[in-house]
Amino acid sequence: MKNLSQVLQVNGVLDVPPQNMASISAPLGGFVKSTDLLQGKFVKKGSVIAIIENPEFIQIQQDYLENKSQLDYLSMELARQKELRAENVNSAKTLQQTEAEYKTIRARVNGLKERLAMIGISPKQIQAGNISRTAPLIAPITGYVTDVNVNIGTFVNPTDVLFMIANTEHLHVELTIFEKDAAKIKMGQKVRFTLPNENQERHATIYLIGKAVREDRTIRVHAHLDEEDHELIPNTYVNALVELKGASVLALPQEAIVHADGKNYLFLAKGQRKENNVVMYDFERQEIMTGVSEFGFTEVFLPENTADTAKVVVKGAYSLLAKMNNTEEEGEGHGH
Repeated sequence: MKNLSQVLQVNGVLDVPPQNMASISAPLGGFVKSTDLLQGKFVKKGSVIAIIENPEFIQIQQDYLENKSQLDYLSMELARQKELRAENVNSAKTLQQTEAEYKTIRARVNGLKERLAMIGISPKQIQAGNISRTAPLIAPITGYVTDVNVNIGTFVNPTDVLFMIANTEHLHVELTIFEKDAAKIKMGQKVRFTLPNENQERHATIYLIGKAVREDRTIRVHAHLDEEDHELIPNTYVNALVELKGASVLALPQEAIVHADGKNYLFLAKGQRKENNVVMYDFERQEIMTGVSEFGFTEVFLPENTADTAKVVVKGAYSLLAKMNNTEEEGEGHGH
């Protein structure tokens, strides 16, 4: 008994979910001062992957320091004006003007602080007087470098993608299903797939079915790997079988079944005997019907009179067929 399925043979690729793929750019552009990234290198989240140089960085830091100093002054001035107002020494208008100036400068400082964060410069660093014309590019995720599009000295714009990083911890299989087969695909169906030049069969489970038919009349179906393998590479081509309906059936290795005259046969061992002191083995050819075939096994339908204990030839069946045909041509009976 073998669990064989009605299967749909499809192709696909190993894919990375969007949250596990990062395109890295320099927010304000500049020149690449240094980087040691190569394709395939492993990087951790938060590590420095390149240094970008841009004179504009100096102006942003200078503006931040000037406005931060003004904000500190206005903070003290606002507190003083509030005390004077409480004692009716100054006018309400003077207090309101000071408060408005304070809020304006505070908003400017917060905006400059965010610009510094975008380019990877800490406000604490420059408050100590350390103004720099360079800024680090930080890895946003942990993973492997898949693309390196720059070298030292390259000028990059904010829209240019410098590096691509892929986290391969949660790869999935993206299958291409033809429109005519779309109705056969259901959530939770099992997928068996193999990679090029690899005999190992891997397993996945369908968790997402595309709802749009593409121009090539196909839909995209995504399946989670049942067992994660961090050594797998994104965009690797796969051959896959989607299990549509599984059942435990009587099956034999495909080499046990021979084809002759448009029919399928197997050979049953009928015992042994002595002929002129030579041990002879007898085999009987049995016509059968076949069903589903996959991964080296074929479903078989045996005649009702076939004993449960019957022994079936699983290797050398075609040799027996050739011997039987030769024997029949020589007129020696039924090839036993």
